[in-house]
Amino acid sequence: MPSRAPATRPVGTVTRGTTNPNRLRRMDRWIAAVHGAELRRAAAPVAVDLGYGAAPWTAVELLLRLRTVAPHARVVGVEIDPARVAAAQPYARAGLHFRHGGFEVPVPGPPLLIRAANVLRQYDEGEVAAVWQRLCARLAPASESSRGGLLVEGTCDEIGRRHVWVALGPEGPRTVTFATRLGSLERPSDLAERLPKALIHRNVPGEPVHAFLRDFDRAWAAAAPYASYGARQRWIRAVRDLTADWPVTDGPVRWRQGEVTVRWEALAPRA
Repeated sequence: MPSRAPATRPVGTVTRGTTNPNRLRRMDRWIAAVHGAELRRAAAPVAVDLGYGAAPWTAVELLLRLRTVAPHARVVGVEIDPARVAAAQPYARAGLHFRHGGFEVPVPGPPLLIRAANVLRQYDEGEVAAVWQRLCARLAPASESSRGGLLVEGTCDEIGRRHVWVALGPEGPRTVTFATRLGSLERPSDLAERLPKALIHRNVPGEPVHAFLRDFDRAWAAAAPYASYGARQRWIRAVRDLTADWPVTDGPVRWRQGEVTVRWEALAPRA
């Protein structure tokens, strides 16, 4: 890695640090699928695992998954707790480094990816916009040949069965993705408890995300006859029905993974 960025006081607060191996697999695979081309085009792409927690498993796994689509990708794990940074050092190797820091993202140059999973859960909703703005300002800028860097911020359960995240570019929020292990799902609105901080308190009547989950549950119920072919086929049918009224941005390849991605503007909180 290049020389260290100038020392600054870390911005943010220490998280609970809860982490488990493979917890972020759904987010990682989505990033590799939708952002892999951007990472491949860069000569030395840098990804940041922001707030990786008490153990460095998620940073190690992010490197492995990104390198399946971008062999030259490098990962920097950033933690605001110095003890966690020290504990992670034995796992550092070529392409994987750990640094003390926070939302200022203390890495040289603008990263092509910042992943912040389960980091904003403890913050107030009113603080989210400023954090997003600060992190987006650190991303690689867009150009004629690139959409720029990607910030992926969201929340999942302890073993990664249910996950919701927002994807943002240098210009701001782009999409919201819902991802789940279909065999564990009773209805799509079960994912409401994993909405990121920007949306979790907006799951009430009159808010777009509440209307979306309501319509998703209705589509899921209408697709019940497809359950005999398995939960995957039922999910695909339900999502296909959703596309009539909601701006779904992906297709069956991602739906088969238990995912659906919707444009941010459709779910954004009302002013």
